[in-house]
Amino acid sequence: MSKIHTRMGDGRRVEMTREEIKAEIEDGNNNAATKGKVPSLTDDELDHLVDIFTTPERFVSVNPEDLVVMSTDVAPDTIFMNYSEYGGVGVPTDTVTAQMIAERVCGSDCVQNAFRGGNLKGTSVSIMQVRQDIEALAMNTIAPIIYTTMPNMGAYFKPDGPFDNCGDLMAAGKIKEGQETYEAIVPSIVKDAMYISEMVTSIGADCINLDTAAAAGDAEFQAVLEATEKITKELGLPVLINMSNHFVMGMHGEVEYNGKRLAGMMPHDQAKVVEESGASVYGPVVNTNTKKSVAWNVAKAAAVMKECGKQSNLPIHPNLGMGVCGAPMAEIPPIDAVSRAAKALVEVGRVDGF
Repeated sequence: MSKIHTRMGDGRRVEMTREEIKAEIEDGNNNAATKGKVPSLTDDELDHLVDIFTTPERFVSVNPEDLVVMSTDVAPDTIFMNYSEYGGVGVPTDTVTAQMIAERVCGSDCVQNAFRGGNLKGTSVSIMQVRQDIEALAMNTIAPIIYTTMPNMGAYFKPDGPFDNCGDLMAAGKIKEGQETYEAIVPSIVKDAMYISEMVTSIGADCINLDTAAAAGDAEFQAVLEATEKITKELGLPVLINMSNHFVMGMHGEVEYNGKRLAGMMPHDQAKVVEESGASVYGPVVNTNTKKSVAWNVAKAAAVMKECGKQSNLPIHPNLGMGVCGAPMAEIPPIDAVSRAAKALVEVGRVDGF
């Protein structure tokens, strides 16, 4: 049987037969149904995924009528940085020029800005430098400006912040104290998110992206939802919520939003509370299993995204980057894998953007 070049979840190039790829796709779909608690894809959708992963072209794309928009959290960094999750190409330039390149040369659908390090707490003391960049971006670009920041609850722990480390408290058996500390940090995150939103929208930003939400678990997700509700109601600023994980970790275990327990929420459940918070766009995550093929991972992600769209009226912009939603866990994910993941999530997962 003829072999087809494909990838594993860690980016390794491997060879499989069409039958092996089909089996991977079916298994990934079954995993989404059993562990992700979403309906299985149809036979036609599974066949379409097989076609996407067995076509010989290195790069694949969608039909013109199926084009989607792209938001981003590190757009300029991919041009002038060259390390870690930024995956940049190291062109020696600055934030504003890099954004002009992203917009005018690469056709980016949005202009993005972020403080290096990205977390709310760090940004709150460096906001004036951020405002200078945003003002320059507003004068030199046309696309909507998205300001990206992260709640990053860990930045509020001592010695960087005023609070004890919740995880350390719980590891020491101080469960109640740990839960109370988690709850005490939430207002600080909401306050910083509101302050930064006021500062960036007053100088020209069109949207704020609360990125990597719930990285520290359910209490952090609660903080993001409460901050979104406040930002949208008081400032009228659109909010894009991007998640950090397939499911919400129950680090606290008991916190709720609008009467819904947040711990253990899968993407299609997250979509509903994100919509309730007043957010404008939802960015779900499905973590890539590096020991499985890209075809397996994409089949799982497509089933999850399809159900997110059914459960929410918001635009669905899955995080399609290093180690999530089918993209291999590599600093610069290979284009053959990423383009197939993107095509599959549009044509099978029916997403609205990336």
